[in-house]
Amino acid sequence: MNQKKILIIGPSWLGDMVIAQKLFKVIKDIYPDSELHVASPAWTIPLVTRMPEVDQSISLPFSHGELNILKRYQIAKVLKLEGYSKAIVLPNSFKSALIPFFAGISKRTGFLGEMRFALINDRIKKDPSLYRTVDQFLALAPKSKGTKVSLSTYLISKPSQGKKLLPGKLSGSDKVLGIAPGAEYGESKRWPIEYFADVANEAIQKGWVVISLGSTHDQDLGKTLDRLTKNKVINLIGKTKLEEVIDVMSLCQTFLSNDSGLMHVAASLNIKQVAIFGSSDPKKTPPLSRHAKLAYLDLSCSPCFERICPLQHTNCLKNIKPSEIIKKLI
Repeated sequence: MNQKKILIIGPSWLGDMVIAQKLFKVIKDIYPDSELHVASPAWTIPLVTRMPEVDQSISLPFSHGELNILKRYQIAKVLKLEGYSKAIVLPNSFKSALIPFFAGISKRTGFLGEMRFALINDRIKKDPSLYRTVDQFLALAPKSKGTKVSLSTYLISKPSQGKKLLPGKLSGSDKVLGIAPGAEYGESKRWPIEYFADVANEAIQKGWVVISLGSTHDQDLGKTLDRLTKNKVINLIGKTKLEEVIDVMSLCQTFLSNDSGLMHVAASLNIKQVAIFGSSDPKKTPPLSRHAKLAYLDLSCSPCFERICPLQHTNCLKNIKPSEIIKKLI
């Protein structure tokens, strides 16, 4: 069957978008002649454009939680001209299913989700045994019917562009450690910045070049890290676009982060990494890489999935000591 054009309504979180790439790869394996178009929030587009499986990215001008039915209708009328044969809706929300419905796409695949029985006509029942996000996404894939599929994915990176963003030059013998101390979700996913500084100082003492990365929301963390490391870390937090972050990360031999979007980016770049989990569950959203090592205490109160520790101690993170991470990392 030749599926000429398929529209994917992608997730809003960067990490989920990286995970969704596995689904894109399976679709391309099953329908190699298809065009895969991914519609997602503007902040995810630099990531989507680095996925070789995606033929076209479509930036959706909505903030987190924004409904704006009229604007969705207007976008759908434009997309209707593309003549999509199928749409796959990854988020479970009502609003995420509106554009394929308004665009009149004949087959609209997704989980039943939030009050959208009429919007999704190829309804997939959620299998409670599929706990990992990647397995839930893959449940929306078309049936392979014997076609061999692969879950091996990568992000396109440009190391030469990454080098241009660094002060001075890296030599070929430099060992580079990337660290990302932020986590957009909340403080219950952020390992203490003092611990990140301890790891950075130890790595620098051992001859590593350390680069810190993150968004503008993480800039206060970057300033604290500068102070605690006496400005010996190359601080790019809030100073780079997402596509530039990908290029800089491709220069790293190893990467340390919380459970965050950049954790998943590191996994797709096949970088050796250590990922620290606090309130979230590594069984649900692990970094999908054989090079990943996890730090997770599995306390009796974990995972709580709260943004702020309801017990006001955050022991799930504080009790993971820098010495343990250094052993895993360098």
